[in-house]
Amino acid sequence: MQAIWTEPFIVRTWDVDRNNRLSPASLFNFFQEAAGNHATELGVGKDTLLRNNQAWILSRMSAMLYRRPGWGETITVRTWPRGTEKLFAIRDYDIIDGFGSTIAQGRSAWLLVDVEKLRPLRPQALTEHLPANTDMPAIQDSVQALPKRQELQSAGSRRAAYSDIDYNGHVNNARYIQWIQDMLDESVLDGANKFRLDINYLAEIRPQETISLWKSTIPLQEAANDGNTPFTPFEITELWAFEGKHIDTDQSSFRAELRCGA
Repeated sequence: MQAIWTEPFIVRTWDVDRNNRLSPASLFNFFQEAAGNHATELGVGKDTLLRNNQAWILSRMSAMLYRRPGWGETITVRTWPRGTEKLFAIRDYDIIDGFGSTIAQGRSAWLLVDVEKLRPLRPQALTEHLPANTDMPAIQDSVQALPKRQELQSAGSRRAAYSDIDYNGHVNNARYIQWIQDMLDESVLDGANKFRLDINYLAEIRPQETISLWKSTIPLQEAANDGNTPFTPFEITELWAFEGKHIDTDQSSFRAELRCGA
């Protein structure tokens, strides 16, 4: 049993943007791949859980990127379990580049779900025998519920298509990040050498469901005074808020906030 999972990856052409820098969605893909592989090695992976009609569902994620590596770079992704917080199983991450520098860190909160009854289960029955790694916090705050922003403006809609859907039959968690990227003017991510992205996954999106998309830039002074500013170890130059809603029910499917740094 490996307390910390270590996995090297090469940054491929499809992982970078037009400026040859790792995209936010690709960062989430790397974290997702390493987490799944480690869960399998620990005996709590997808196939093992499905035999008991259970599944891990990603509920919240926070990720920070301090340098955006380019095509061809070899990076090392590390991930480890961090115990539980109420109904959430917590998992942390970081990425080490070829020079030995930490260029990314993250934290995720997962729900253990009964796939037949569609209700959450207490994860402690699975996590109590796993390494807790209490002395290795990747980031300095918990993954919190994001506030509902009232000032968002319409950014169009997306229908969940073939390439959005994963093996669980719903939109993959990293695909939400692609949708967020596509809501922004290219200049925003062009100018972001660093960023922190927080997302809450609130309701699954099934094939062919249509989601209305909403976004807004948030004044930095307003954000500093609202009591919801997370730990961010760089100067924030822009803050954006996003929300997706099921177009038929107006139910929120996700909320996210992006903090950019130069």
